[in-house]
Amino acid sequence: MADFSAIDKYIDTHLEDSIAELARLCAQPSVSAQGLGITECAELVASLLRRRGFTVEVIATHGNPVVYAEAEGASDKTLLFYNHYDVQPPEPLELWDSPPWQLTRRDGKLYARGVGDDKGHIECRLSALDAVKAVTGSYPCRIKFVIEGEEETSSVNLESFVVNHAEKLKADACVWEFGGVSHEGKPEQYLGLRGICYVELSVQTASQDAHSGLGGSIFANAAWRLVWALNTLKDQSEHIRIPGFYDGIKPPSARDMELLAALPDDSEDHKRRYGLKGFLKGLTGGVELRRETVFVPTCTICGFTSGYQGPGSKTVLPARASAKVDFRLVPGQDPLDILAKLRQHLEAEGFSDVEVNYLGGERPGRTDPDDPFVKLTIEAAREAYGSEVVIVPMVGGSGPNHVFLDTLKVPIVSAGVGYPGGQAHAPNENIVIDNFLTGTKHTARIIEKMKEL
Repeated sequence: MADFSAIDKYIDTHLEDSIAELARLCAQPSVSAQGLGITECAELVASLLRRRGFTVEVIATHGNPVVYAEAEGASDKTLLFYNHYDVQPPEPLELWDSPPWQLTRRDGKLYARGVGDDKGHIECRLSALDAVKAVTGSYPCRIKFVIEGEEETSSVNLESFVVNHAEKLKADACVWEFGGVSHEGKPEQYLGLRGICYVELSVQTASQDAHSGLGGSIFANAAWRLVWALNTLKDQSEHIRIPGFYDGIKPPSARDMELLAALPDDSEDHKRRYGLKGFLKGLTGGVELRRETVFVPTCTICGFTSGYQGPGSKTVLPARASAKVDFRLVPGQDPLDILAKLRQHLEAEGFSDVEVNYLGGERPGRTDPDDPFVKLTIEAAREAYGSEVVIVPMVGGSGPNHVFLDTLKVPIVSAGVGYPGGQAHAPNENIVIDNFLTGTKHTARIIEKMKEL
């Protein structure tokens, strides 16, 4: 067994090196939604892996390239890390307290776009590997990385990449892109992700905007037309009205409910953090709120665009309107099936003129909470954090974990540097330096314990 006190000491004493490398990563923009800096960031990530002795390929896809890396280890076990190098747009820039592409340290935290999602997790894993190899002389098992550049735009090319390179990616276990602690500072183990179907709905009622005095009484208004279409999707009790939407859903198991019941009640933290007066459906907290959060599908209007939205007034009747809508999906649902049902529903409701543009989707994916690798990861977290682990059977967010689960047949765990105040996707994205250190120590233990699996 490795000397974890020596590994921990190495991580502590090399913190500034890790932060300097993370600063390089964050200084390189890599916004997949805008095509900004993608190639440059992929090459930067590849260079960091090559410097550590990995054999690296930057593999082209129909979209952004995937960085694949592999290094031999002392045992025949293989550990796969999945990460992404792309980040969200930094806008609105005026809400940042420091430049988004410049890693800034203040009050025990590091601020930058991508510092938590997902470049901080990349650096956490690299730093853990450095520590293990420096202390033990080698990697304890074969290590593989898949670091993609489209996660923030629904990973549209990842499934085909994994399927086409299944033999290359073969592994015994996988550590997912994120991980961290709860609002109470306890390590969390996430074991599943909801799926998603993301669409843009749009309608055009004229060739150009018109004066509202001229057309208000006799021209079709694109904004109203889309509002009425959206109104057919969900009623005021939060029931989604698309026929067949709930067909095939697999309810949570008794084991799922047991794990949900053991989770801390974070309802008051949600209300405080987001300034909420309460929750939908009259829910107040407890296991039913947690069940609703992850095991019930959703329909969310993420954005609505039409007409004039600048300062002052402009009496205009809009010719075009569009809305971004996502459906979070639970086990038993498939995004392409939901897409087909959505189109049929709009047609049946008289909205055949509303165009549905599919922007991407992912199926739900889960790992068995009693899998041996899950138990290994939980044990490693107890040692690193000195705390019991919060086991989360599924989270409300989405990602391409189903591709790895279905194609590679690997159990997937989480470990990393996140925390609830990290502002991912928002201005002032940040990580806590102490969380980075402990997350790195947890990751190092997972790597070293792989030979016991």
